Amino acid sequence: MQLILISGLSGSGKSVALKTLEDAGFYCVDNLPAELLPNLVAQLLPTGYRNIAVSVDVRNANSVKTLPSLMLQFMQKELAVHLLYLDAQTDTLVKRFSETRRLHPLSDGILTLPECVARERELLAEISDIGHHIDTTELNANALRAWIKQFIKLDRARLTLLFESFGFKHGIPLDADLVFDVRCLPNPHYSEELRPLTGCDAAVIEFLDQTPPAQKMYGDIRDFIDGWLPCYIADSRSYLTVAIGCTGGQHRSVYFAEKLARHFEGQQQVLVRHRELA
Repeated sequence: MQLILISGLSGSGKSVALKTLEDAGFYCVDNLPAELLPNLVAQLLPTGYRNIAVSVDVRNANSVKTLPSLMLQFMQKELAVHLLYLDAQTDTLVKRFSETRRLHPLSDGILTLPECVARERELLAEISDIGHHIDTTELNANALRAWIKQFIKLDRARLTLLFESFGFKHGIPLDADLVFDVRCLPNPHYSEELRPLTGCDAAVIEFLDQTPPAQKMYGDIRDFIDGWLPCYIADSRSYLTVAIGCTGGQHRSVYFAEKLARHFEGQQQVLVRHRELA
């Protein structure tokens, strides 16, 4: 049996994630108190269910804290259990709630909406780093669905090395473990020919391939990851997200994410995401 737990900030896309998993054949349960997870698994296992997804969040605030110990119990019983944690920047969450005119689950008539989000982050702090983290700040629903589909295809018994490009002008991804800044390199944006292209296009690739500082920085980043990756693996990490940022997230960061992914894909399980292109 495969059990995927979905948690994270209210308004970050948990409903979209759960619906995507349901469409993929998972038996889905929304807003289940964590204490009831063992009973749910015990009841469904004999009936032939093999893929289950359960949403657990601050609507049952006290039970969220029990998730790490419950996950350990499941793993000791050789049950494949993984946590998918969705997050977004506070101003984005406030905007989403304002647009839908929904009340935040922690709204009590006293706390403001930003204060509710801050309180929710505190309540979820113990589980925010133990699963696969996705920052949905700049993602539309279709892009999030695509990323969820990537997630369920992974061999989660192995470390997943994720290279993510982004633009600093839109903020640093909340799901990043390592962040590298390539804004100091020559920018293809200032070439009229290259401006409409991306770091996946041959002309931009050729431009940066022929730029010595870009190749020097690529080698330094590659060697840094090569050198420290064994330590992350030894720490039993399931995911390592390496974020590469340039100004707009269109040229240099995309080029670096793709090139690094090609280097490591023969060694590790690799994903590539381009936040601004999504």
